[in-house]
Amino acid sequence: MKQRTKSIGVFDSGFGGLAILKEVVKQLPDYHYVYLGDNARSPYGSRSMETVYKFSTQAVDFLFAHDCELIIFACNTASADALRRIQQTYLPKKYPSKRILGVVVPALEEALERTRNNRVGVLATEGSVASGAFSRELHKMNSKIKTFQQPAPLLVPLIEAGEHRSRAAQLILKNYLAPLLRKNIDTLILGCTHYGHLERQIKCLMGKRVQVVSEGSVVARKLADYLERHQEIESKLFRRPRIDFYSTDLSERFQRLGAVFFGKPIRTQKVELE
Repeated sequence: MKQRTKSIGVFDSGFGGLAILKEVVKQLPDYHYVYLGDNARSPYGSRSMETVYKFSTQAVDFLFAHDCELIIFACNTASADALRRIQQTYLPKKYPSKRILGVVVPALEEALERTRNNRVGVLATEGSVASGAFSRELHKMNSKIKTFQQPAPLLVPLIEAGEHRSRAAQLILKNYLAPLLRKNIDTLILGCTHYGHLERQIKCLMGKRVQVVSEGSVVARKLADYLERHQEIESKLFRRPRIDFYSTDLSERFQRLGAVFFGKPIRTQKVELE
């Protein structure tokens, strides 16, 4: 029997993707994972699409050089602005046998399965809202869907400051969610990896009538299904529970917040992307 030697890569512009990795490992604990956070150049949301593409290809090169067979873009901006171009042009030329998946499409598919009135809300960063990726891709999947996007620029700083359970966070959330409630949505996509930390508060504020789609659990479930359907990839994966963490900026802040997002302390190595 051929030895399994390959890993699953997870890439994010920072440490928010650790929340995705946490759910993936919970669902699929037996594999070897390699996590890369580009903290030195985070956030990606304010970057041009060309810059996001450049940074993302550098991350792809790094992870494939570290024996990854499959990569998950746990960054919404990279998934929205660079993933399709990389899949269509970069992979066929450099890595024709490799695969890269994102977080946007799985969340959209989940929202389409849950909505009953075809009115879907998206709570996301300013960059993701400006890109129009969520509404554009949803419309491609179902032209009857009406999408209502709400930028939430203050949520990421609040979460990273550890203030997401504060009274201030509650008031800010109410302010962001009120316009979506007025649109009579029945499904809400949390379009940022950070927002999973606010899922409980958001569900309470939206009420039982609104289904809330959080990316972490959805991506983990979709990945398990993907590997089940693609045995040619799964058969190459190393069955040894292990996670290697890399960051382009090994700061105390990354170690501290990384432990918060992943749920336990992490040991990280510093790297440079070219």
